[in-house]
Amino acid sequence: QVTAKTAFLFILPQYNVSVPTADGELVQYHYGLKDLVTILFYIFIAIILHAVVQEYALDKINRRLHLSKVKHSKFNESGQLVAFHLTSLIWCLYVVVTEGYIANPQSLWENYPHVYLPFQVKFFYLCQLAYWLHALPELYFQKVRKEEIPRQLRCIALYLVHIAGAYLLNLTRLGLILLLLQYLAEFFFHMARLVYFTDENNEKLFNVWAVVFVVTRLFTLTLYILVIGFGLPRVENQTLDPERGNFFSFLFNNILFRMSVLLLVCLFQASVMWRFIHFQLRRWREYWQEQSSRKRAAAAAAGTKQPLKLLKRDSGYHENGVVKAENGTSPRTKKLKSP
Repeated sequence: QVTAKTAFLFILPQYNVSVPTADGELVQYHYGLKDLVTILFYIFIAIILHAVVQEYALDKINRRLHLSKVKHSKFNESGQLVAFHLTSLIWCLYVVVTEGYIANPQSLWENYPHVYLPFQVKFFYLCQLAYWLHALPELYFQKVRKEEIPRQLRCIALYLVHIAGAYLLNLTRLGLILLLLQYLAEFFFHMARLVYFTDENNEKLFNVWAVVFVVTRLFTLTLYILVIGFGLPRVENQTLDPERGNFFSFLFNNILFRMSVLLLVCLFQASVMWRFIHFQLRRWREYWQEQSSRKRAAAAAAGTKQPLKLLKRDSGYHENGVVKAENGTSPRTKKLKSP
């Protein structure tokens, strides 16, 4: 029994509380230091799953494609993220639908702070934190190139700040919707990269990703404005109460603070869209340069294959300043034979 209690500490979420409801009691959870032990256990699980996907799927595909070292690294990165984003996307969609967060958007800010979480919500957040923390040692295990490490560290840090911030500041409902939108766009991007590595002439999925990316950015910005601009300022409890998990809802009563936060959000989304537009313009420019070079190469190859045409001199009158005979007769005067 002692070992069973210790095992449950690693495997199952801790800090369960019985919350009274109209239908009886409901078991929910809040966070604490013991969550670090659970996260540590699932970090090892994520490392094992990462190795399984790499060994039994990605390495076999790589051996068939014969990719270069640079493309090999990017293919492994996109392959791992496609598997993760697809799993997280399905899981996150299931959670937000079953909990009613999509059907009732007001639940994103109603009864804030959302201190007590359903089991599936807390378990989802613990697994998300474990995955992005496991990505740090994977930089060493996968022998990622030095020039790629800063970019991947920035990506990991952004995800960890977003997920941990939503979890610790009791904004888990808003965080779930934002993760759903982000993972949807990221899934199409990495799927498009995988298809491109197998066939460099196939870039259709990049166009699909571009549309999905713009739509998700618009939904993300709208959601921020809805929750921060209109939702949190209407929360009943507007006092600072860290013990109950209410950290900053009182700040949103101040219109200056609210507008400053919204301005920062808009500037961040604008910078993301600017990088996206710059990327698309560069991709289109490279595409048209490649097409024009192919046309020039095809025209040059066609020109070398054309045989030289010999000029035919037909009979009749004058051509290019030369007198031509008619009816096949020669224009020269015949010499008379001597008798």
